[in-house]
Amino acid sequence: MQRRHFALFLSALALLATNACGSEKKPGPAAAKVDQVNIGVIPIVDVAPIYLGAQKGFFDSRKIKLNLTPAQGGAVIVPGVISGQYQFGFSNVISLLLAQSKGLPVKVVSNGNNSTGVDGKDFGSVMVKADSPIKTAADLAGKKVAINTLKNISDTVVRASVRKAGGDPSKVTFVELAFPDMGPALAAGRVDAAFPVEPFQTALRKQGMRSIASSWVDAAPNLTVAAYFTSKELIAKNPDLVKRFTAAMQESLAYADTHPDDVRKILSTYTQITADAAAELVLPKWPAELNRTSIQTLADLGVSDGLLPTKPDLTALLP
Repeated sequence: MQRRHFALFLSALALLATNACGSEKKPGPAAAKVDQVNIGVIPIVDVAPIYLGAQKGFFDSRKIKLNLTPAQGGAVIVPGVISGQYQFGFSNVISLLLAQSKGLPVKVVSNGNNSTGVDGKDFGSVMVKADSPIKTAADLAGKKVAINTLKNISDTVVRASVRKAGGDPSKVTFVELAFPDMGPALAAGRVDAAFPVEPFQTALRKQGMRSIASSWVDAAPNLTVAAYFTSKELIAKNPDLVKRFTAAMQESLAYADTHPDDVRKILSTYTQITADAAAELVLPKWPAELNRTSIQTLADLGVSDGLLPTKPDLTALLP
């Protein structure tokens, strides 16, 4: 009997061991790596899609964790991308054309934002005081016009407005002023006109200023104003990351373009634009694809105006 009990005991131990081994979970595949990505952005209306994309999970679903770093403009962002401080950046097209013409290794990977393409209903315009004798852009010849950055996209498109209206763009004097300073300068008569973008355009209209030209529209139909870009070094080292970022941006742009209410809501999370002010803004358009024809037009204008030293290589710059 003792031997029989001992045999049963051993059998029970063996069964327990077998069950225990069978119940162990096999180790699953390692979790996919999430890329921590630094993006240099300008805290303006134009970049709303990337903030929406982060909020909606379009980047998370592609294993990208965004770190959105506000910067003053392309002058800071371009060298930051080249040095590796940022993996991607946002900049207006003229700044990128200037960088490419100087041999800097930058490459556009996604559209940024576009003009609405509607004269009188765009997110930026040339504005004057209500009682100004200036009626059209042709009247800007011999006048002072405030823009936020000299020798860049603003003076390029304002010249296009002057030229389109039959005026002489070479006779316009541009004055560099920050957007918040344009209204006081206009009111005091220190400048004759200004080219603000939203939300400053709407604010100046409330102060009685009026628009005389939609310069984004005058420069080219449905103008691509800005784009997201990276360094050629990152493209060579991590093409998969670039591919995933581009896909997430395209989804973000498409969402923003079809959900203006969501755009207006998110503005207060990264700018000082209040909800009431956001409700009145004219929003840019956010098509997923670049308008290559309009970029070529900007390049041609940059060369003819003497802004670009040489004709840019758009094949090298654009995807």
